[in-house]
Amino acid sequence: MTLLKSWSKCLFSSRKYLGYRFWASNIEAILKSPSVVLSASSPEKIMTTSLGNKFNLPKRYQGSEKSVWVEYIQLALDYKPACNLGQGFPDYPPPKYVTDALAQVANSKNCLLHQYTRGFGHPRLVNAIAKLYSKLLNREINPNTEVLTTAGAYEALYSTIVGHVDEGDEVIIIEPFFDCYEPMVKTSGGVCRFVPLRLKKNVEGIPSSADWVLDPKELESVFNEKTKMFILNTPNNPLGKVFTLAELVIIADLCKKWNVLCVCDEVYEWIVYRPNKHIRMATLPGMWERTITIGSAGKTFSVTGWKLGWAYGPADLMVNLQMIHQNCVYTGTTPIQEAVAISFEKELARFGEEDCFFFSLPKELEAKRDKMAKALIDAGMKPVIPEGGYFMLTDWSPIASTIDLSSENDQYKDYKFTKWMTKNIGLQGIPPTAFYSAPHKNLAENYVRYCFIKKDENIQKAADILQKWRSSTKSHL
Repeated sequence: MTLLKSWSKCLFSSRKYLGYRFWASNIEAILKSPSVVLSASSPEKIMTTSLGNKFNLPKRYQGSEKSVWVEYIQLALDYKPACNLGQGFPDYPPPKYVTDALAQVANSKNCLLHQYTRGFGHPRLVNAIAKLYSKLLNREINPNTEVLTTAGAYEALYSTIVGHVDEGDEVIIIEPFFDCYEPMVKTSGGVCRFVPLRLKKNVEGIPSSADWVLDPKELESVFNEKTKMFILNTPNNPLGKVFTLAELVIIADLCKKWNVLCVCDEVYEWIVYRPNKHIRMATLPGMWERTITIGSAGKTFSVTGWKLGWAYGPADLMVNLQMIHQNCVYTGTTPIQEAVAISFEKELARFGEEDCFFFSLPKELEAKRDKMAKALIDAGMKPVIPEGGYFMLTDWSPIASTIDLSSENDQYKDYKFTKWMTKNIGLQGIPPTAFYSAPHKNLAENYVRYCFIKKDENIQKAADILQKWRSSTKSHL
């Protein structure tokens, strides 16, 4: 009875908590208590001390850090900031034709649209994806063997990494990087080798993401016979850097020299600002056969909650992704895939025209980007103007002397700053050290990441909050 009462109490309490620490700590306390017995009358007096070890998190996952998203979603729930520019999703509706497509599918008389579909991708969708990228890459892509649809780009990354990385394989990751890359590599038995983008010296005025560059010698030094994979994110999250042809050629040449697989996370491929151009690694000579490219319906059509992604590449590589996919997800949601297929078909029909969403979206976001940058400059900070994506890093060190962060206990300054801002000013951002490996976190401590794919009134609200705060700090100087 002791165990049952404790278990019941733990379960009830855990429902009130959105994280996992309370739940885990209560179970651990129960299981490690030597006085707890399942049944006093049982012939087997099962002592739970040994159970605590038996059911620990597997070693391959031990040492994983808590996701920044878990922590900052809870922070927003606790303090309810007036303006949340933390997580990257629009706070306004997606294109009407996209939601109309889903409504059309939901009300279709074709009952099969509500049942399982082809495991490696709904036929209508993989055909649409193959048609689009065949046009963009100027090569014929086979929808059945060279395209895989996934549970978001996240699963595409997972299937790619787990499907290729073996014990001891080395994977090169450019910093800053989307935070799931590192744990996915580590749980596959791989070893991460990090190469940071660094801000050029003596940059005058407001910097651009183009001012953050790789050191070619440093990059070359991390390649060796153990290197299995190179992960490239362009446009980059959180920096917004769009890699140039010259930069891509350097990476491509090293991948070919060392026989390395290049994984291109291109989920922001359509969000590139003038005069920059998105260049797909798979179009470079000798790179199609060693490149897997990843995309996202969430980013393409502003429907992040639909959690639909895809990967495309040569059949001999894609078969490895298919094996992982079939044994963890097997098949995706049929109605969502059908709706995205319909949306792709609409955009393919008007591709290259002004009203094509792929081309109108970056124009819309460019104005929001510039408005956000002005608000940050007016507040005394120094933004990094992104060439792509919908995030903006900004250097808050120019105003650091006006803030007392002693109430925050985090190790890194950007965590202290973002938490202080959320609690005291009502504006939430994300600490970019979350996108760096431990040895290089110092490169990001003076920055904060804000998302600007928001309603104009909410960007203005952020500007007003910053201006009011700036005025109050000036009055106390």
